Amino acid sequence: MNVSNRMDHLEVLKVKLEMLKREHRDLDAAIEAMQETGHLDALRLQRMKKQKLALKDRIALLEDQITPDIIA
Repeated sequence: MNVSNRMDHLEVLKVKLEMLKREHRDLDAAIEAMQETGHLDALRLQRMKKQKLALKDRIALLEDQITPDIIA
């Protein structure tokens, strides 16, 4: 893979990472708002928390792909 393709791939990963982080923050805010207002739909809250954890896993995976492993 040449340097240009590597940079393009890296940029795509960074954009995806930022989108996932934004989605994670939005979901966190929605969960917090739901808890503060007292509108607790237990099933919906559980699904939102599960989705938030899945996003966290995807974020960690992308961060690992962006940051190369360097053995010092």
